[in-house]
Amino acid sequence: MQTLRIDRMGGQGDGIADTPSGPVFAPLTLPGETVRAQVVEGRAEAVEIVEASPDRIAAVSPQYGDCGGCSLQHWANRPYLAWKREQVRQALARERIETEIEPTVAVPAGSRRRLALHARRGPDGRAMLGFKARRSWRLVEVRECPVADPRIMRAIPALAELAEPLLEHPKSAPTLHVTWTLTGLDVDVTGVERRFGGLSRDAQMKAIAAAGRADLARLSLAGETLVMARQPQVAFGPATVPLPAGGFLQAVPDAEAAMVSRAVDAVRGARKIADLFCGAGTFTFPLATVAPVIAADASKAGIEALKAGVRSAKGLKAITAEARDLFRRPLTPFDLKGCDAVVFDPPRAGAVEQTAQIAGTKAAVVVGVSCNPQTFARDARVLIDAGFRLERATPVDQFLWSAHVELVGIFRR
Repeated sequence: MQTLRIDRMGGQGDGIADTPSGPVFAPLTLPGETVRAQVVEGRAEAVEIVEASPDRIAAVSPQYGDCGGCSLQHWANRPYLAWKREQVRQALARERIETEIEPTVAVPAGSRRRLALHARRGPDGRAMLGFKARRSWRLVEVRECPVADPRIMRAIPALAELAEPLLEHPKSAPTLHVTWTLTGLDVDVTGVERRFGGLSRDAQMKAIAAAGRADLARLSLAGETLVMARQPQVAFGPATVPLPAGGFLQAVPDAEAAMVSRAVDAVRGARKIADLFCGAGTFTFPLATVAPVIAADASKAGIEALKAGVRSAKGLKAITAEARDLFRRPLTPFDLKGCDAVVFDPPRAGAVEQTAQIAGTKAAVVVGVSCNPQTFARDARVLIDAGFRLERATPVDQFLWSAHVELVGIFRR
C-alpha cells in the first residue's frame, strides 16, 4: 500500500497524484485528499481515504462506487461545476482560444429522460437490468438511480420482465434504450444476437406481450418497430414531433432548453438560418420562430419526423429539410447562400468538414453545440482562422455527476 496526495482532477473524473514515478489515477477521490492504495500500472486500487477533502459529500446512489455511471457524486456542487467549466477552458486553450466562459449550467437530479439499461442473467437465472461497473463488463443491477426520471425507475420491474425473452440466445447482450416521451415509454433494443437468426418468433411474441403489460408506447428492435400502442412524441418549441424508433434525443430537458435558448437568442434578427446535424428538429423549430430555416441531417428517419412536426406546428417561418450526410457531403457556401446565421450540433467526432464550408459563407453568426470540448475547440479554430470571434462559451452539465460536459459557443464575425 502507498500513501498518495491527490493533486488534481483528471479529464475522466479520476483524482491524480503526481509522484516521482509519474501520475497515479485514483478513482472516486478529490484534489487535496490523502489516500492509501495499491498502485498497479499507474492506477490506484483498493483506495482508502485517509484525509478527506472538505468538498467531499455523501453520495446518494445505492450503487455508488460500483456503478460506472457516476464518477463524481461525492463532490460538492460548486467545485464540481467549476471543474466542468475548467475542462472547457483547457480544451479551448489547447487551440490558443480565449473567450468568456459562462458558469456551468446545472441540471437537477431525477431529470434524465433517456437511459441505456443493459440486460444480463443474474446468478439466480433471472433477467436483471443495470449499468456496467467501473472499468468492467460486469453488470451492476439498478433498482434506484438518482439521475433518472422516476417514471423510468418505476418501470424497472416491468422492463426486466421484457428483457427475459431478449436473452433467448446465450451470446445476446441486450441493451434497452429507454426514453420517456409525451405518450409514455419508448424502448429500442440493441445487442440481440442476429448471426443465428435473431429473436425467434416465440421470443418476439413474449416481448410484445411484456411490452403490453408494461404499457410501453413502443417497442422496437434496432430501430425496427415490433409493436406500437401509441406514437412516441416529443415537443420541440411549438411543434409536436413523432420520435423515430431508435432516434436521438437530448438526455435532459433542462439541458436542452438551456442550449436551445442560447442558440435562439444568438440568431435573433437573422433573415435565414441553417440548422446542421438537426436530428428530428430539437433546434429547428425554436429557430423557425425567428426566421426561415434550412435543416439537414444524415438520418432519413429524423428528417421525416421533422417534416411531420412541421405539419403539427403553427405560426412558424418556413422550414426546408434534407436528409444528407454532412461528413461526406457538407453543405457548401452555395448551398448556404442567403443564410446569415448557422447552428450546428454534430456528434462527438465534431464537424471539421462542414465547419470549413461554414467558414466560407457570409454568415454573421454561428452557434456551435457540442458534446465534446476537444472537437469543439478544433472546429472553433477553423472558424476563428476564417475571421470569426468566439464571443462566449457556456458549459452544460447534461450528464450529472459524470466527467462528460457539453457546451454552446457563439461565434460572430
